[in-house]
This record gives sequence, C-alpha cells and structure tokens, in this order.
Amino acid sequence: MSITTAAYAVPSPTDPLAPWTFDRRDPNPSDVLIDILFCGVCHSDLHQARDEWGGSTYPMVPGHEIIGTVLAVGSEVTKWSVGQTVGVGVFVDSCRNCENCKAGLEQYCDGGISGTYNGVEQDKVTPTYGGYSTKITVDQNYVVSIPEGIPLEGAAPLLCAGITTYSPLMHWKVGPDTRVAVVGLGGLGHMGVKFAKALGASVTVISHSPGKKEDSARLGADDFIATNDPDAFKNNAKRFDFILNTISADHEYNDYLGLLALDGVMCLVGLPNPTTVAAFPLVGRRRSLAGSMIGGIAETQEMLNFCAEKGISSDVEVIEMSYINEAYERMLKSDVRYRFVIDLASLKS
Repeated sequence: MSITTAAYAVPSPTDPLAPWTFDRRDPNPSDVLIDILFCGVCHSDLHQARDEWGGSTYPMVPGHEIIGTVLAVGSEVTKWSVGQTVGVGVFVDSCRNCENCKAGLEQYCDGGISGTYNGVEQDKVTPTYGGYSTKITVDQNYVVSIPEGIPLEGAAPLLCAGITTYSPLMHWKVGPDTRVAVVGLGGLGHMGVKFAKALGASVTVISHSPGKKEDSARLGADDFIATNDPDAFKNNAKRFDFILNTISADHEYNDYLGLLALDGVMCLVGLPNPTTVAAFPLVGRRRSLAGSMIGGIAETQEMLNFCAEKGISSDVEVIEMSYINEAYERMLKSDVRYRFVIDLASLKS
C-alpha cells in the first residue's frame, strides 16, 4: 500500500518548481505518518534544486524544515501518538551502527545519512522526497517533539537554521564570558544572534549591509560592524573569542581571522566556494578555523526545548506553496527577513 501525496517538485536543474504527485509508503512497524503543516525554505533547497553542488537527482521535492502532526503510527512505535506536534529536520535515517551514530552525532554518520530529500533511504536505492509536500513517512527515531509555546511557523526553520547555529555555540561552550561575532545576518545569522545572546554572550553582528544595524539590535546584538567601513577590520583586530561565520557567498577568510583574539575560533556554517587560507593569521594568535554541520537528533530536541524556555523562534514570512518560485528569486536577492516558510494548507485546498 502507498499514500498519494501532493507536492511541488523540480523536474530538472533549469525548470521551476511545479505541482507533482507521488506515493509515500504506508508506515512500517517503526514509522510515523506526518501531516505536514509548515515547511521552511532553506537556501540549500535552491542550491540542490539547481544542482549547484552537483549530484542532484530529479524529480526533486525539496524541504527539510518540517512541522506537522502525527496522522498514524506503526505497530512498534512507542515514542509518538496520533495528534502530537512533531518535526523532521535535515535527515530521516542513518546507519545507526557507527561510533558517531552511537554517540548521538548522526549528522556525521560514517555510513551516510539519508537526507530528507535529494537522498536515498538506507537501502541506498529508494529516493527520499522532502517537505514541499502534504505528508511524510519517517522512522520514529528521526522525529522530534515541538514544545508548546513555539509558534509552529517560526519553529520550522529551527530544524535546520536553528540547529546549525546552536550546535557550534554549544560545542565551543559559548557563554557569558564569550565575545561572539556573527558574520552575516540572514536565515542562519539571525538565529545565531538569538542563541548567542540567550547564552549570555556579548554579541556583535558583522555585515556588508549597513541597513541591518537596526535589525541586529532588535534581535539582541550589542554591537554592529559594517564591513564597507575601510577601517572595520583594523579597528576590531583581536577583538573576538568566537566567530560564527554564516556567509555562503565568496569572501576573504583571512580578514575575519584577524578579528580573533588569542586561541579564538572561527566556525563556518555557511557553504561558500573554496578559498585560500593564509598561515599567518592562524599561527600568529594560535587561532582555529573550524566547521560544523547541523546536529544530532538528541541535540536538536535539546535546542527546541531551549527555544521554548527562552522564547526563541525564527523570524519568518509565511507563503503559499504556489509562491515558491518567486520566493527563490527573492532569496537570491536576500529579500527576506529572515526565512520563508510554506503553509502547506495552501497545497491541500
């Protein structure tokens, strides 16, 4: 048996997204069937839809920031019940047996995670389709609970943008004594500001857009640096303990490394093209250049609970499914504050 599912899919890297229908599997014994309410629009959706990273497969149903309610559960499901509000993030399965999976670091699975879309199930054959659709079937162990108090539309981007910024802040133990700079104020950056501030850090936003100064203060930042100031990097040299670099556009890492104090860390969570890193900015102050990718299931749940406790959600613009191609074009122009979220009711009517 299978479940007919309405969706928007992209048939090739040069085509727009368009209505498509496909079959979801009925829940296996350990699966849950989820009625999708909201799905965030991540910049990686656009990258993969247009095959900008290579390896995309079509037809593709993007979307990995999924909020919904449980419609049905398999016979062996113990974690979830019908009617619960749940979320699904960037992956829907992993090998479960490698050391990283056993440590709750499924995002670094040595056997290869099953991406929520543009991926394959653990059989390495069956394609996965994402949240630009009305329903999804997922193993119970790769579902998270959405706590009460978080607006559901604002919760959707937490499943990617949220955990992508929360995880490195926790790993490097950002807290009240940490001087943090968030580079870039977009879908990732605005969450980085909220989390770093909630953790008690001193937070500065660094942006090439001076017009975002007011917004950075509204989000909780203590200071703002505009990189179009010719003295910006010189005047702020050696100032920060931790830089959360969210930029996906090409930029000069070495300039930002110079902003780090002794033993400072710059963590990349954006995905720009390869660039050259000089030795001197690193060795001169024992600085580190690092990277981080989303979080495991347990840490994602921890992040959601933290958001409920601190009153944190994403700043979103809710759109209908039929607006998605226009949303992609606006996203390319950074014309969103700060994340598009699809209301899937618009695909069900």
